[in-house]
Amino acid sequence: MVQFVGRLEAAFAGQAQTQAWQVFRRRLEEHFGALLGSLLRLYGQRDDFSEQLDAILRMAAQMWLARPESLRELDSRRQAEPQWFQSEQMMGGVCYVDLFANDLQGVRKKIDYFRELGLTYLHLMPLFRAPEGNSDGGYAVSSYRDVNPALGTMQELASLADELRANGISLVLDYIFNHTSDEHDWALMAQAGDREYMGYYYIFPDRTMPDAYERTLREIFPDQRPGSFTYRPDMDSWVWTTFNSFQWDLNYSNPLVFRRMGEEMLNLANMGVEVLRLDALAFAWKQMGTVCESLPEVHVLVQAFNTLARISAPALLFKSEAIVHPDQVLEYISERECQVSYNPLLMALLWETLATREVRLLKLSMQHRFRIDPHCAWVNYVRSHDDIGWTFDDGDAGRLWINGYDHRRFLNAFYTGRFEGSFATGVPFQENPRTGDARISGTTASLAGLEKALREGNEWEVELAIRRILLLYSVAISIGGIPLLYLGDEVGTLNDYVYRDDPAKAGDSRWVHRPATDWVKVQRRHDPDTIEGRIFGRFMRLIELRKSDATLADGEMEVVETGNEHVFGYLRNHGDGRIVVLCNFSEGEQWMGTTQIVHYLQSASAQDLVTGEDFALGENLRLEPYKFLWLVSAR
Repeated sequence: MVQFVGRLEAAFAGQAQTQAWQVFRRRLEEHFGALLGSLLRLYGQRDDFSEQLDAILRMAAQMWLARPESLRELDSRRQAEPQWFQSEQMMGGVCYVDLFANDLQGVRKKIDYFRELGLTYLHLMPLFRAPEGNSDGGYAVSSYRDVNPALGTMQELASLADELRANGISLVLDYIFNHTSDEHDWALMAQAGDREYMGYYYIFPDRTMPDAYERTLREIFPDQRPGSFTYRPDMDSWVWTTFNSFQWDLNYSNPLVFRRMGEEMLNLANMGVEVLRLDALAFAWKQMGTVCESLPEVHVLVQAFNTLARISAPALLFKSEAIVHPDQVLEYISERECQVSYNPLLMALLWETLATREVRLLKLSMQHRFRIDPHCAWVNYVRSHDDIGWTFDDGDAGRLWINGYDHRRFLNAFYTGRFEGSFATGVPFQENPRTGDARISGTTASLAGLEKALREGNEWEVELAIRRILLLYSVAISIGGIPLLYLGDEVGTLNDYVYRDDPAKAGDSRWVHRPATDWVKVQRRHDPDTIEGRIFGRFMRLIELRKSDATLADGEMEVVETGNEHVFGYLRNHGDGRIVVLCNFSEGEQWMGTTQIVHYLQSASAQDLVTGEDFALGENLRLEPYKFLWLVSAR
C-alpha cells in the first residue's frame, strides 16, 4: 500500500496537507486492502496492473476532491448512522420524470405531494440522454453526464437532489451497469475504428466467437430479438448485445472500463444521488462456456465498485436489480455488495397468492427466503416499471406438489384474463405461443380487478378490487424493509393502451402500465366518494401507521402459522414492540384460531392498529374478504 499511496500523494502534492485529503487518506487506508483484493482477482494477471491501479486511485482522489461540501457532511452523517435506511420512517416512490411531471422542474414542483405521501426515497427512472425512439425506456444510455434535454440539465438534477434532501427525501437513480447505447461516445469511437474504445465492448470480426459463446447463453428476448449478438454492417463486425441491438455490453475484463464506469458512478454521487440501482448487474461478466449470468467475477466487480464508494462517496448505497433465481438474488445482498435489494420473490408470490387464494407457496418461501444480512434491507414492491415474471423456486413449489411449469402457465392465463373467473386485466409480455411462456404487464389496479369491475359496473367487485390493492400494499409496507410505491397506484391508475399507437412502444407491452399521471384523478384523492379517494385515504392510513410505530423498523420478520390456507400471517418484532399481521387472500370470509397470536402478543386481547377494533383472543378470529389486521396487545 505504501508505494501506491506515496505515488498518489506525489500526484496531489498541493492537497496533501488539507483536511479533505486527510479524510480521504484515512478512508483509503481503511479500504485499500479490500479494493486491492478485488482488483487483483479481476485484473491481477495483467502486466500493467500496477499502472491501472494507480490510475484508479487517482480517479478516486479526484472525485473525492470534487465532492461538494454538503455531500461530505452527508457522508459523515451516514457513517454515524449506517442503518439509516432501516428506519420505520422509510417510504419509497418511483416514477418516470416525463410521465409524472413533464420534466425535472415539474418534479420539483411536486415535492409537496411527495411529502404528503411520506416519501423519504424517490427513484426517478432513467433520465439520461438516450437514442430517439426506442431506447428501452431510457436504459440505453448515451451519456451519464447529460440529462435528456427534454427533461432538463445536470445542474437542474443536482439542484433537485439538494431540494429533495432538504425535504428528507433521498434521490435514487439507475446506474445502467451492463451496457451503453450504441450512440454513447465510447461506442461511436469504437464504430470509427478506435482500437482503445473497441476494447470497451465485445466486438468480433465474424461469428466464430459469438457462436462459441451462444452455445451456453440464455436468450433474454427470444421472440423479439433472437440471440445475444448483433451484426453491424458499418463495422462489418458482431457486437455483444444481450438485451437489444442498440445496447452494447461493456467489457469489464478491461480495467479501463472499470475505471471509466467508476468515474461515472462517483460523478452521479457528486450530483447528490444517494442510492444507485445497479441495472442488469448479473450479466456484467462474460466467460466462455458459461451462461454468463451471476458469475463469481460479477460479485467481485460489485464489491470493487462498492469499495470505491466507501472511499470517495461513503453516503452512496447500492440497490441490487437481479431478477434471477431467488437463491442468486440473495447472493448480491451484503454490506460489501448491495446494501438494499428489490424483493422480486415477494412481489411475484403476492400476485400468485391472489390468483390461487392459497398462501402455502408464499408462506413456505418467506419462511426461508426472506431473512437477509441484518445490516441490509429489502425493497418491497407490488409492481415496478417492468413486467411480472414468476420467479418462485420450482423446488419450493415441488415440496407442495405444485408443478412449476404448469403453475406459471396458469398464472399467465389468470392475469391476462384468459382463465375463467379471473378478475385481472393484464397484457402478456414476450409471450411465446409455442411454449406458453410469458410475463405479465399491467398496473396494480388493473391486475387487481378494478378495470374489469368498472367496465362491468359491478360495485361489489370494485370494492373487492380496492381491497386487493390495499392488501398487497399492506404487506409491502409492514413486512420489513423499504416499501416502494409505484406512483399512481395510490389513486388506482388503470392500464393505458395508447402505447399501441406509438411505433417506438407498440412492441413492448410494459408501456401499458407506464401511463402519464392523470392529475385530475390525483386531485380527487381527498374525496371519499371517488375511487381515488377510497384508495388514497386507506393507503395513507397504512403509511402513517408505519411511520408512527418503531416496531416496523428494520427487516426482522417471522412467519406465523395461521391454520388457514387462505390467511398469511407474520410477526414484526423490534425492540419491545410486537405486531402480528394477518392477511386474508380470498374473497371469502375466513376464520382462524388465535393460539399463536396469544403466544406472540402474550395477551388475551388485541387491537387492530388499522381500524382500532378490539379482539378477544380466546375466540376464533373472523376476517372479511381481503381483510388484513395489524394486531398489537390491547393491554
